[in-house]
Amino acid sequence: MSQTPSAFPHLSADLDAICDTGGRLTGTPSETKAVALLKTLGRRATGVDPMVQSFAYGGWRALAASLELADGSRHACHPLVRTVPTSSAGLTAEVVDLGRGTEADFAARAGRIPGRIVLVRHELMFSADTVHRRLKYGWAKEYGAAGFLIAGPLRESPVTGSSGRTDGAGIPAAGISLELAERLSAHEGEPIRLRIATEETEATAENLFFDMPGSIDEWIVLSAHIDGHDLAESAMDNATGLAVALSVAGRVRRMEGRRRGVRLAFFNAEEWALTGSRHYIAGLSQRERDAIALNVNLDTVGCGAHLTALTSDFPGIEPLLAEASRASGVPLGIHRPLQRNSDHANFAEAGIPAFRMVSGFDDRTGPTRLLLTKQDVRAHVDRRQIEDAASLAFEIVHLGCLEPRMDAWRTRQQAA
Repeated sequence: MSQTPSAFPHLSADLDAICDTGGRLTGTPSETKAVALLKTLGRRATGVDPMVQSFAYGGWRALAASLELADGSRHACHPLVRTVPTSSAGLTAEVVDLGRGTEADFAARAGRIPGRIVLVRHELMFSADTVHRRLKYGWAKEYGAAGFLIAGPLRESPVTGSSGRTDGAGIPAAGISLELAERLSAHEGEPIRLRIATEETEATAENLFFDMPGSIDEWIVLSAHIDGHDLAESAMDNATGLAVALSVAGRVRRMEGRRRGVRLAFFNAEEWALTGSRHYIAGLSQRERDAIALNVNLDTVGCGAHLTALTSDFPGIEPLLAEASRASGVPLGIHRPLQRNSDHANFAEAGIPAFRMVSGFDDRTGPTRLLLTKQDVRAHVDRRQIEDAASLAFEIVHLGCLEPRMDAWRTRQQAA
């Protein structure tokens, strides 16, 4: 029996090619290789050469890390991106276990935190009540902690991620395994020694843009972030978004009668507190900002049973999303409050309608719970689900290009 040809013939191969470059941590050979690949794939999809935007960022790399318990045993830990180092002798201090590490958890044990290493838990990043790692790190500094440890979901492997530090002072921070966290919690009050060595330099990275103009000077920015982390392939986060964006752009290229243009945007250093997209937005004039009708940001798709649009307090875009969901036959949930967990946040905070499409929102048993671990690999990407994400994303962009007015899109939800 013959199969119906895919509407996105390059999707699976592009996903594999991007994963083959590695984890793509900004500043590594893996990221350099991925940028070169995306220049080629973006040119193939859109038919235009990339516009390359170089920007400066605080370059950083980890040189070594270890954690020694009171019994003398040594264990693996993974320095969080942009953490400060310890001294060469290491940081010796007691651990205080704050459980999940909410603001209330910090306040409840405020007297125990100064001079100690706080231990908190990594959370599913896509949920209504998630407390982001960078908030926990910030509270640790505020309450006078000497160091910061975050435990991931896997017993045998540490978790990674960004500390959220951009420059200046900080405290040493590392990810550890669930098994090691259990040992530390059972022996809370015993001193441990954390050693982290790092190197910091001024560096540059590249954003990539591929413009397909419409008949008027208004734009849909279709974005995904290039960079990832170095524990695995960064397949879910965010090879999936890159591959879907390429496939959508390929179909947009064949669209006739585009009213608005489409700018395919690949942002770098997203895992470094959204640095690449922040640089892009900061460099736009007000006229250029006003010309952006909508940012469709694809970050972690095709790896969960349902898709959700994080609509950044822009309820005016939700009818467009509902219409696209009906047209594609792909269900789409809505979460309205702004979540600053991907590049759409920089657009939204500049007053530009923006949303993030994500898989696995509020699904604590799905594969997205494994992000930032060694299990962020392509085996957890469902090829049928990623096709659905591409179909829905294309319908959103397609309808957005044709919609005659965008006034309602810019209406903001007022805070209660």
